Amino acid sequence: MPFINPEDGHLTVLNLFKTDSRDRVDTLVKEMSKIVDTADFPGWISSTVHRGEHTPGTLNFIQWRGMDDLESRYNDSEFKHHTVPVFREITTYVRLMQNEVESSLRHPSLGDVTEVSPDRDDYTVIEVLGVDPADQRALVAHESTAHSWLLDVPGYRSRTVLRGIRSRNLQGGDSTLATVGTDNDFVVVYSQWAGKEAYDAFRTQAEADWSGARSGFGAKRGSLITSADWNGYRPVHTRSAGDPVAV
Repeated sequence: MPFINPEDGHLTVLNLFKTDSRDRVDTLVKEMSKIVDTADFPGWISSTVHRGEHTPGTLNFIQWRGMDDLESRYNDSEFKHHTVPVFREITTYVRLMQNEVESSLRHPSLGDVTEVSPDRDDYTVIEVLGVDPADQRALVAHESTAHSWLLDVPGYRSRTVLRGIRSRNLQGGDSTLATVGTDNDFVVVYSQWAGKEAYDAFRTQAEADWSGARSGFGAKRGSLITSADWNGYRPVHTRSAGDPVAV
């Protein structure tokens, strides 16, 4: 199963897809899982498909050896002439985000490593935070501090902070990818919870009932970010290099 460890030095790519119906989510999961099951790309390490629970969509959490391997995949004829057209047809929004893992911290009950797996019962929340590139490092450092006070929040399991490098979408011409925004203009937070109910209770708690630590965190975050988007997911399918290729 895939693990998240900043010391591994992997390039982590989060392919975020939104669509307009639950039926199309089923199609997205099916198409993404087919790609995962036959993946045999140089430098590819693992892929884990996540199904959107809060709003319709999917996310593929992909680990690569490095940027050159990812670019080779993007330049592959099959990717350009099959994968891109398929996902253009069934999505309303696509963002392919390249990241480096900066920190990954867990509740003490979870051991020494963050695991990403459909065999677990995690409710996974992914936040994409827009930021001025000049403030990105400050936001990364600040987001990592949340772990200290989240330890007291019922249902909290883990929190991984990823520094965004570059985003693309499928809007380029001739089956190419288009750049979204500028380099280093986002941060991603990948957190795991005991269930949707636990996360909803945390997210909807009245600000008057927040701890002092949470209030201070929220004020500082608000001063650094330019936008925020989130969805809740369940990991539903995974495969790593070395696992058998589907036939």
